[in-house]
Amino acid sequence: MELKRRFFRAPAGSFFLLGPRGTGKSTWLRAERHGAIWLDLLDPQTQRLYLARPERLRELVAGQPQAGEVVIDEVQKVPALLDVVHELVEKDRDLRFVLTGSSARKLRRGSWNLLAGRLVETSMHPFMAAEMGDTFSLQRALEVGLVPLVWGSAEPEMTLRAYASLYIREEVQAEALVRDVGAFARFLEAISFSHGSVLNLAEVARECQVGRKTVEGYLGILEDLLLAFRVPVFTRRAKRHLVAHSKFYYFDAGVYRSLRPAGPLDRPEEIEGMALEGLVAQHLRAWIAYRASGARLYYWRTKSGSEVDFVLYGPDVFWAIEVKRAASVHGKDLRALRAFREDYPEAEVCLLYLGRERLAIDGIPCIPCEDFLRHLHPDRTELWP
Repeated sequence: MELKRRFFRAPAGSFFLLGPRGTGKSTWLRAERHGAIWLDLLDPQTQRLYLARPERLRELVAGQPQAGEVVIDEVQKVPALLDVVHELVEKDRDLRFVLTGSSARKLRRGSWNLLAGRLVETSMHPFMAAEMGDTFSLQRALEVGLVPLVWGSAEPEMTLRAYASLYIREEVQAEALVRDVGAFARFLEAISFSHGSVLNLAEVARECQVGRKTVEGYLGILEDLLLAFRVPVFTRRAKRHLVAHSKFYYFDAGVYRSLRPAGPLDRPEEIEGMALEGLVAQHLRAWIAYRASGARLYYWRTKSGSEVDFVLYGPDVFWAIEVKRAASVHGKDLRALRAFREDYPEAEVCLLYLGRERLAIDGIPCIPCEDFLRHLHPDRTELWP
């Protein structure tokens, strides 16, 4: 696959680079970091060496004094290395470290907190449409997602089906994060019905036939493995009664589709609608991360049922975005955005839909979703061209 230019920008000093497996962290680093000392902890032999003697890193650095940078790939495989990195950072402030990881759980048990003040935390996300240029296809993105490992595969559907089992086997089972891997696999499917919806843990627990606290623990694992995220309610200067619970999303629309069971009673448009909303969510999340401006992603829902899918709020952005899986727009589709605009006249609002024309209804822009995604770029702060 052709190497695509990513929007991720590395900080000037040492940094953590977090992101799910397959999002291109190692590929980006190998293209950008020539001459660095490199530790690939996915290599079994290297992993065994440093599990046995993490202090070996001191000897490796001392043996290559000309190298000003050290890359440790998948550092969570040997958390004890964080103590050695902390020592080396304190000893030589000019030595730069780049630590990648696809699981935050083990890292937080080590010297993560000590290093947090010295290494900036950054993240790599699935492809954004604007990174892909003419190769982006909205329909294909909805079917297989935008994880580079999957998108570039010769058989993306097969790779996608194997993706979740890879995490269950390598990250969950191998690290003994749960006692019952079968129950966790059922949880992955059960919570897929909550993708794009207000999260009800009690309902998920009933579906999995486990306790609510167990489901809370499973959800924590899913978030620590960077496979999912929650979107909180926007409550600033609230003028209406709002719901309290967050919405849930898998980190990639394709991963959601691979985990979401489908049968005769499932409406295809319902699954497609949640996939589309998730695709927009992952783009907005990546846009926020790559800009590093302090903006956050929310949603807005009143207890009476009015809902705006996404609210972006930060120092230089205040957007409210509604996503509709429809090729046409009607006045009733804009009710929630009108209500939000009444409460927050400072916000820019828009509706994304599957039509081809850019419309304006009651002063609210209605933009083809594909146009919006292709336009979304970390250097731009306008909603549409």
